[in-house]
Amino acid sequence: MGVLVHKDFEFIVQGITGREALNFTRECLEYGSKIVGGVTPGRGGREVYGVPVYDTVREITAKRKVDGTVITVPLAFAPDAAFEAIDAGIKLLVIITEGIPRRDASAIIEYANLHGARVIGPNCLGIIVPDVCRFGSLGGPAVDCRKAFKPGIVGVMSRSGGMTTEICNALSQAGLGESTAISIGGDPIIGSTYAELMPLFEKDPETKAIVIYSEPGGTAEAELARWAQEHKSRLPIVAFVAGRFMDEMPGMSFGHAGTVVEKKVDSPADKIRRMRVAGISVAEEIGDIPGLVKERLRAAGA
Repeated sequence: MGVLVHKDFEFIVQGITGREALNFTRECLEYGSKIVGGVTPGRGGREVYGVPVYDTVREITAKRKVDGTVITVPLAFAPDAAFEAIDAGIKLLVIITEGIPRRDASAIIEYANLHGARVIGPNCLGIIVPDVCRFGSLGGPAVDCRKAFKPGIVGVMSRSGGMTTEICNALSQAGLGESTAISIGGDPIIGSTYAELMPLFEKDPETKAIVIYSEPGGTAEAELARWAQEHKSRLPIVAFVAGRFMDEMPGMSFGHAGTVVEKKVDSPADKIRRMRVAGISVAEEIGDIPGLVKERLRAAGA
């Protein structure tokens, strides 16, 4: 079944003639995804691997329904690309572009909320429902995607696109597989947090457990802990928190723009404490995740 995307999901790519988009468009098509158009202003009339290119989003949505868009355009054009997609009636946006200023990211998300649209990212790699649809660049070449992502029972949410693939590969190797994997993005302001996506997994009958990959910075883990306590989720949750060295080495940087520790609640130690209090199991190593998931499923009688 999957979360957010499905076998008939049809999407477009904004910035489709860029180098990165060329690669993942080909990889998505090879994976079986349905890309019905691309947009690059001034390059309408061309094709990318058989996908027609248009000058505007509206040229596509005027002809047909579009379920989603992947936005991978230069930083300066990302807000306008998002606004254009929302104005054209698209309800699900995956924004790969990274480093969008907080003010612009907040404006995109607020505009999306006003128009009933959902944003995944910025600075994410998208969504995969294994063997059904790849919506974005998550997982690399299609052949590698099929190795790492297998249909299964675990919903995965991660701030790191690369770690999404590593965790899913570990789950697949352990025979668990994934219902849906979502790279939620590593920027300070993102459209959909763990807690905001949890109700979708909660409603999905294929999902029996949740795994999250966390990093220093931000309050998303505190929100997830609060959500789990308040909603008594049917889904056992297992988390891995990277960057624990930052608790011992203040001032050290870690990967994404969103990993700046500005206050206590942002620190790995506080994230771990809050999640454990909420009943979320925290793995010491990535390799411990499949075992912890199985342990929680056995305890839940699933």
